[in-house]
Formats: sequence, C-alpha cells, structure tokens
Amino acid sequence: MNRLYHESEDWVEQGACRQYDPELFFPVSTTGPGQHDAELAKAICRTCTVRRECLQWALRAGEPHGVWGGTTPEERRYLRRDLVPTG
Repeated sequence: MNRLYHESEDWVEQGACRQYDPELFFPVSTTGPGQHDAELAKAICRTCTVRRECLQWALRAGEPHGVWGGTTPEERRYLRRDLVPTG
C-alpha cells in the first residue's frame, strides 16, 4: 500500500474546519458566488493549528478540489509547480 495514504492523519481531528459545514470548504468555484465561501474557508484555515499538516497532505495527495491548508486548488497547482525541479 502507498505510505502516503497510510501516514498518521491524527491532525485531521484537530482541524478548525471540523466545526463547520464541509460544503463550505468545497465551493463550486473561487469566482462569483463561490468566492465568498472560498474566502471564508481560507479565513477559518488561517486560525487552524494544523494548517501546515493539512496543506502538506493536500500537496502530496494532489488534492484537486476544495480548500485545504488555506489554499484553493489553483493555489496548490502553483505551489506544486514551484516544488517540481525544472530542467
């Protein structure tokens, strides 16, 4: 089995997001009406004690949806691009 998905995920239980409706962290888009939800979710993430672990997990897993670690899917694509060595 892939270690990535079997690492301890105890941090999940400590997430600030657990107190909110999960749909808030999965807005339909990050523009228009969904932008408000995305910004609210990111604000909640900024208060979270396990934000770093959450973001690291999302980057390793290549999570394509939702707000994780205070980032949108597009922001994570940029972060992953910057992590990949070029040439």
